[in-house]
Amino acid sequence: MTAGDIRNEDGWTFLTNHSHVLISLAGDPDLRLRDLADAVGITERAVQGIVNDLEAAGFIAKHREGRRNHYTIVRDGSMRHRVEAGHTVGELLDAMAPPEARRSSVG
Repeated sequence: MTAGDIRNEDGWTFLTNHSHVLISLAGDPDLRLRDLADAVGITERAVQGIVNDLEAAGFIAKHREGRRNHYTIVRDGSMRHRVEAGHTVGELLDAMAPPEARRSSVG
């Protein structure tokens, strides 16, 4: 079984939908809200709220490019929960990067 084969059968995951949106945008900063919703498995309206939360908190910056939005991740933003204190968004994204991306960024 590969990571792509894993199914959430009992209704919970380790990361929040906010994390899922952030990780998805790190992989493709030009995703449309509709595509983010499909990737995360939530409604487009929920994604819009999460994107607004992340932007208001300073974790992402949104820029209009033509008819689409482009998102920039603020990698040095500090994680918000006391359990994650001292860690950055960039560390989370690095840990969640596909294995081939991690290999290519090492040494």
